Amino acid sequence: QFVESDDDEELLFNIPFTGNVKLKGVIVMGEDDGTHPAEMRLFRNIPHMSFDDAAREPEQTFSLNRDPTGELEYPTKIARFSNVYHLSIHFPKNFGAETTKIFYIGLKGEWTEAHRHEVTICNYEASANPADHKLEQITPQTHFIS
Repeated sequence: QFVESDDDEELLFNIPFTGNVKLKGVIVMGEDDGTHPAEMRLFRNIPHMSFDDAAREPEQTFSLNRDPTGELEYPTKIARFSNVYHLSIHFPKNFGAETTKIFYIGLKGEWTEAHRHEVTICNYEASANPADHKLEQITPQTHFIS
């Protein structure tokens, strides 16, 4: 089983995570022919990325070697990929074929639970209304200066 591009050699994968990931490495397997991807571009935290968004500068770019057995691991710059909740992988070109085929993408790293703060609904008073604050009887005291 494999994923194959439609009309040209470009492929784009959007991978959402259920937590935060520290991505340490990527493995890509393809066939030992021209359909194997030749370049990989990684983007982080761009949900619903499209081919139009792939024109922007990636976090990291890799020149790939043909790897039909999945032995090559491409290490990422951990500082750039330490808090990833969505990963986009763009394969812009291959080794000369009309379409690109990928059999396996392996991601190596550490997962931690996401600490997303939910929306908190608060009411604030612009100015205090004394009728809202029940206090015990206050006895006014007057001070005379002579």
